[in-house]
Amino acid sequence: MKIDKVFEYDISKERSMKIQQLLTESFPEVYPTDRIYFKQLPHFRFLAFNQEHQLIGHVGLDYRVMNLNGKAVKILGVIDLCVSRNARSQGVGSRLLLEIDRFSQGRNIDFLLLFADKINLYVRNGYQPVRNNCKWLQINDETQATKGIGIEDLEELMIKQVGMTKWSEGDLDLLGYLY
Repeated sequence: MKIDKVFEYDISKERSMKIQQLLTESFPEVYPTDRIYFKQLPHFRFLAFNQEHQLIGHVGLDYRVMNLNGKAVKILGVIDLCVSRNARSQGVGSRLLLEIDRFSQGRNIDFLLLFADKINLYVRNGYQPVRNNCKWLQINDETQATKGIGIEDLEELMIKQVGMTKWSEGDLDLLGYLY
């Protein structure tokens, strides 16, 4: 398996179509069919390819500051991790998460953060569920316009500490959209 890092602005039309196919296969009836992002473009992605150079895995990454109980924390957000049906249960998801770990080492990142309905893969790879009262920018999926501000205790929140800062319960202002 080969994993490439690709910046969003360097994605070709052909590669974009392959990413779109993988995302809609992985998130049927949920993912928009006219773009390769759900709410907002990630800064970059890791793409996994098999021996035949077919796209079999994807994860988007978004770097930004969030406010955790009044303190700025540097977050690398993990977005839309997915693996093609014919490559599942072969370690592709874990390899993508390991690539994120490697990328994060020695960088100015406090935490990896994601939202997951199914947590097993992430727990096996060192992520932990946390409970925080979150505030975020709500975006209408269809019109791609701001709807308002959401405030809610989100159970799907998971983090992995990669810096020296410790996570704490309480208020988390995402200072942007919800991944």
